[in-house]
Formats: sequence, structure tokens, C-alpha cells
Amino acid sequence: MGYGVIAVNERSIKLLEMDAIKLSSEKDHYERLHIIHQRVLSLIHTFKPNHFAIEAPFFGKNVQSMLKLGRAQGVAIAVAMQAGIPVTEYSPRKIKQSITGNGNADKEQVWKMLQHIANLSQVIQSFDASDALAVAVCHQLQLSSVIKDKKIKPVKRSKSSWQEFIAGNPHRIVTK
Repeated sequence: MGYGVIAVNERSIKLLEMDAIKLSSEKDHYERLHIIHQRVLSLIHTFKPNHFAIEAPFFGKNVQSMLKLGRAQGVAIAVAMQAGIPVTEYSPRKIKQSITGNGNADKEQVWKMLQHIANLSQVIQSFDASDALAVAVCHQLQLSSVIKDKKIKPVKRSKSSWQEFIAGNPHRIVTK
């Protein structure tokens, strides 16, 4: 389970921390959930974030894997909510679209764009960590979207717009 913490100002996105929580398969599932709880709680205490974004689970064929992932995400979400941090969820496609402009981008393409956006020079250690960073950057891009900040007003058409069009374009009238 990866995580990424960023700081944002008007001109840049700065990476504060990015990593993956290492979960031993030798520990039982409940111990692993406890580790996730403790790590997320520690991150919240250390960085005091204003927002918490998470990737929506991608439905696969393995129901047991989906159940375990859902539980792990539920623990992380519960910690954030307990701390009073609003939670937002994004689909994998939305995240890729926000970062690369292509909802079908592969992990390497996403990482290259993250390096560019956040001015990162390091080599990727874990795609779980870079995926989490992509979620954080996607969320920031959604928050700062020009379209989201402005109310889009519908175009008003006058009742006589067709009459005006016909009057101004008599050569385009076709009769049968």
C-alpha cells in the first residue's frame, strides 16, 4: 500500500514523502490492518494534511484480493475521517487522465509526468508509491482546476435565433 504526501504553493508541487507500507505475508490480515492504521495515523500526525485522496479499487477477478484491499482502504479512510480530514476517491482512469492526459497510460508514463510536474529526479523505488503520489497530484489538480472554480453559464439563445440565421443565410435553405 503506497502513500504520497505533497505540499503545494501557487507555483509548484513539492514532494514531502513517498513510500509504500511494507506488509509481511507472514503476519495475519488483522495485524497488517493494524500496521496500516498506525502508519496512516503517524503520517497524519507528522504532516497534518488538509486533504486525503485515495484510489478507488479496480475490480478484478479475485474476490478475496478485492475484499482485502477494501478492508485496507477502509482502515486508511477511517483514520483520515477520525482526524477530520475530508476524503476523496478517484478512479485509476481519472488519475492517469489528470496526470498524463491519457486514461490508459502505463505506470512508467505516469511516473515520467510526475517527475516533470513535481520536479523529481529520483529513481522510482515502488510503483505502489508512485501510484499514491499520482493520486495526491491528481487531487491537487482537481482542487485547482480553472473549470471547477468558475461557474459555467449556459449559452442563452434568443427565440428568434433560427429566424435570424435563415435571414442571414438564404443560400443555405433547401426545399424538397
